[in-house]
Amino acid sequence: MDGKEEDVDLYALLGVDKSASPNDIKKAYRKLALLHHPDKVSEDKRVESEAKFKAITQAYEILRDDEKRELYDTHGMAAFDPSRGGGPGGPGMDMNDILSQMFGMGGMGGMPGGGRGMPRRPRRSPDEEQAYKVTLEELYKGKTVKFAAEKQVVCSQCKGSGAKEKVAPNPCEKCRGQGVREILRPFGPGLARQEIIRCDHCEGSGNYYKEKDRCKKCKGKRTVKEKKALELYIDRGSMQGDRIVLQGEADQLPDQTPGDLIFHLVEEPHDVFTRIGHDLSTDLNVTLAEALTGFSRVVVKHLDGRGIHINYPRGKVLRPGQVLKVEGEGMPHKRGEAKGDLYLVVKIEFPKDGWLESDDDHEALKKLLPPPGPPIAADETDDVEFTDDADIEEMGAHQGDPRYSGGEWEEDEDDGEGGPQCATQ
Repeated sequence: MDGKEEDVDLYALLGVDKSASPNDIKKAYRKLALLHHPDKVSEDKRVESEAKFKAITQAYEILRDDEKRELYDTHGMAAFDPSRGGGPGGPGMDMNDILSQMFGMGGMGGMPGGGRGMPRRPRRSPDEEQAYKVTLEELYKGKTVKFAAEKQVVCSQCKGSGAKEKVAPNPCEKCRGQGVREILRPFGPGLARQEIIRCDHCEGSGNYYKEKDRCKKCKGKRTVKEKKALELYIDRGSMQGDRIVLQGEADQLPDQTPGDLIFHLVEEPHDVFTRIGHDLSTDLNVTLAEALTGFSRVVVKHLDGRGIHINYPRGKVLRPGQVLKVEGEGMPHKRGEAKGDLYLVVKIEFPKDGWLESDDDHEALKKLLPPPGPPIAADETDDVEFTDDADIEEMGAHQGDPRYSGGEWEEDEDDGEGGPQCATQ
């Protein structure tokens, strides 16, 4: 044995699998935190409970953060212990690498001797993601958007040092040239955890300059804001949630390769069409006469302005809810000339009450329409009153029958009230 204690299994500590989702990890932590909170146990178990509570909190703080979780999965707890050097990955992963991945900094050493003396690899600044709303017409035809983006770039005058030319760097007194500081952050009654944060005194560089020695352009901040013309190209046929990546267009940070600017497409609702995949649907509104005798006309204006013309033959009757499919008139695919289909859902517009006033017209229409079926045989007949605007959704309402369409049991997880009750014996 080398004297080092065995690495802690954070997943086992929280009682979850390595494939657990962030939501599963959060649920497991909340359950265990309530169970082991020092305020919830007797005095004789408090010391043991405090240790357990701190352990599960540490596990949660690491596993809930995607970057820290990746570090743990790769290097174990050594990734968070400076005394263990490069951890399981060997000397190729030092604490500069770990802190840079965790906090987005260019390394702990802002001056010679700040790290291990190894050449620092280029770091990558965080990606920037944002939603971009698009209409269905824009997704159908495609779109190119030109815009000016204000972004943070490394100061061209001082090349990101923050100082005037030929000014010798001085190690930051607040972080001792490391670019990061350790703080204790409270997270419960009498409890605190140790965190490493970027030094705000030297902007994470490890070097500090007096005001008279600072770069006049960036005033020692190492970066400046500037506007840049960018172009966003939206392919025709793009879908809700598609990502458009502008590589290297995120904010720049000193000693780092800039990340990407990523747009997530958000499809706005349309007044006429509904989209699923590459297919479209819309209502086909026809009169009763058209439903019975056919028609030939434009039924809808498409997303590109074209009129979609339908010839529906005489002798075929359209019925409410019937669906017509027009192949190849849906959304275009991103590649090639293929398109989805257009579905037309029949909605029949019936005439208003009293539209047929003449007795002769009434009798003539009855002769044209199919006759009623044979009479229903019954033992006796009752004339009844009726309502012609009833709502079928109200059938069985407030009568205690679980088959009622609106009757669903609602269970209250806190007190158990509101669910089905057992019959009294």
